[in-house]
Amino acid sequence: MSTTPEPEPGAPRPALFFDDPLDQQSPDDTDRGWGERPEGDSAADLKHFLDEKPPHHL
Repeated sequence: MSTTPEPEPGAPRPALFFDDPLDQQSPDDTDRGWGERPEGDSAADLKHFLDEKPPHHL
């Protein structure tokens, strides 16, 4: 007796892909989103700086 539930008849089976994942461009390979922040005022810039500052910097 198997412990895996049997799929219902007519239910779609998960697709298997054997493509090379390195052939596809990942979102990190683009320039979109790098260093871009929404426009803000100087108070927002200071808040962002203080939120992102490493703990060893005073």
